[in-house]
Amino acid sequence: MTSWNHTVVTYFEFLPFSSIPEIQGSLFCLVLLMYLSTLVGNILIIMITMTDAALQSPMYFFLKNLSFLEIGYTTSTIPKMLVNFLTKRKGISFLGCATQMYAFSLLGITECCLLAAMAYDRYVAICHPLRYTTVMSWNMCFLLSAISWLTGVLVALEQTTFIFTLPYCGPNRINHFFCDLLPLLKLACVDTYKNEIITYIIAVLCVMVPFLLIVVSYVRILHTILKMPSAGGKRKTFSTCSSHLFVVTLFYGSGIVTYLRPKAFYSSSSNKLLSLSYTLMSPMMNPLIYSLRNKEVKQALKRLI
Repeated sequence: MTSWNHTVVTYFEFLPFSSIPEIQGSLFCLVLLMYLSTLVGNILIIMITMTDAALQSPMYFFLKNLSFLEIGYTTSTIPKMLVNFLTKRKGISFLGCATQMYAFSLLGITECCLLAAMAYDRYVAICHPLRYTTVMSWNMCFLLSAISWLTGVLVALEQTTFIFTLPYCGPNRINHFFCDLLPLLKLACVDTYKNEIITYIIAVLCVMVPFLLIVVSYVRILHTILKMPSAGGKRKTFSTCSSHLFVVTLFYGSGIVTYLRPKAFYSSSSNKLLSLSYTLMSPMMNPLIYSLRNKEVKQALKRLI
């Protein structure tokens, strides 16, 4: 009996992001600019939340963690994409592909859980303001953060092991710009129907469960806001969670469409654009959203500058 664990492929090649060679240079400049903007914006958020005395609260503790995640999240995929824009051989080793997928999955799943923790923080602050300091103690903040990271580490390890113990014996061309689940499953030398079902189950558990917790939190928040007597109070209260709501919409909107849409609507070109949206657009926009819509962050930035 022949063992199934006989990986022949030792190198994966990425197909070009665009089929038009003339625009590769323009794409490189655009992606590089967006990546640098992401790094600068999120590093600034980390700096002001660590150094400014006015931002030493649970809300900004989670924001600091989110910015750190965003830096790692984009760095796990975009630098390799930039290199591939400039080289003829656009590829990655088998081990490098597994490492990239593990890092990307770890940070992505952790971010899903952290966004849910941030929604819970806003729920307690708005719906139970008198109990906020008791419920959202620093121990609770560290616990929620640790649970988010631990979930990411364990699920990403299981998922990466699950994908990279499949036999890959050719072809080795990935129609994507990084090592992602669905494009890799297409290259396996065995029927991956069961693997795809398990992948969808993991996606539902790790993506939809935190998303549902966020939805429940905001339903309760909206119910509390609507009961407030003054319009000014409603606007002021909603402004404290509107930035987080925008971030959730950006991140989950593209992520859910990418991983949970029916297979009949799947196409490689649309998948690349959607993936670029949540791997680069969302991390780049987050600092802008928090700085433009948050008076405390704007004041802290002014003090830092």
